[in-house]
Amino acid sequence: MIYYLIAGEASGDLHASNLMKELKKQDPQAEFRFWGGDLMQAVGGENVSHYKERAFMGFVEVVVNLKTVLGHIKHCKADLAAHIPDALILVDYPGFNMRIAEYAKSLNIPVFYYISPQIWAWKEGRIKGIKAFVDHMFVILPFEKPFYAKHQYEVDYVGHPLLDAVKDSVPDENFATKWKLDKGPLLALLPGSRKQEIKKKLPLMLSVMDDFPDYQFVLAAAPGIDPEYYLSFTQSSRVKVVQNDTYQLLMHAEAALVTSGTATLETALFGVPQVVCYKTSAITYAIAKRLVKIKFISLVNLIMDKEVVKELIQGELNTSNLSKELKAIVAGGLKRRKIMDAYAELKAKLGDHGASEKTARLILHYLGARLRS
Repeated sequence: MIYYLIAGEASGDLHASNLMKELKKQDPQAEFRFWGGDLMQAVGGENVSHYKERAFMGFVEVVVNLKTVLGHIKHCKADLAAHIPDALILVDYPGFNMRIAEYAKSLNIPVFYYISPQIWAWKEGRIKGIKAFVDHMFVILPFEKPFYAKHQYEVDYVGHPLLDAVKDSVPDENFATKWKLDKGPLLALLPGSRKQEIKKKLPLMLSVMDDFPDYQFVLAAAPGIDPEYYLSFTQSSRVKVVQNDTYQLLMHAEAALVTSGTATLETALFGVPQVVCYKTSAITYAIAKRLVKIKFISLVNLIMDKEVVKELIQGELNTSNLSKELKAIVAGGLKRRKIMDAYAELKAKLGDHGASEKTARLILHYLGARLRS
């Protein structure tokens, strides 16, 4: 079968690539055409557009680049019509993907959605479009299935795909030597995957260095961003950059400063105490504050429905607060122990791994049922 996938950022690229691998296992004749990234490309197929070309975030940024965004949507619709697949698989990225879902239904293409849009946080009205244009939704957070049931829409809960991504990770004893790191404890910095968010958060993350003289600060470079870009924010030899090795960094770190998003859950699954950092433009934040209905921004706190890790948001994200919260979670202490205990509860709540395998199996099941009907 021919599968057409659309992912719009680094985490989507990761999860879509793992799903593609499972589809190939269960459907050896599988062919892929996609809008994705390097990880999807490594699995094989035709990459129509790299997600870096569409990396706009925030209300203001999208509006400023609206012409470009609409151009990408038009291009995607034309490409989809020119290469009708057996299935369209959308991965998160709702602003783009919901428009493509509607168009795909007009072409009678089966539409599968892997990783639900966060309509439980905002834009709950999108449920109408999902019910109208998405044949099957595969959700990855425990509370999403009852949320959709409330709207009379049946979804499949498959578990979180990050459990698949991290399950086989083993610490590399040569990690420090490989990256020429100094001896002593490491503090990991995960400032995001887009330059605009890195520019806002990284200088603040680095501003606490003088308060932690015994620690090596190590930055996790996002795919496709030159390590030199990160070093342009500091001249200190105490700051190192690792690329395509984030999981090893987390396995060796004592604590972390993490941009809100998928990375907060990855950090938790590796058992690293963290402080979550979020900062955007004043206009985007003001709009979001009026629209977003959730108590927390990190996946860790959302899943646990309580504050497990500290979230420093907008004005609260400053040197003083960062230093205070980081000191509370390094080298022992009650807060560190509480976080580690909560992480254990989090893993139990997420259940077993296998999201990619389950989703691939269900897609083939639903496609088979469609062919038989």
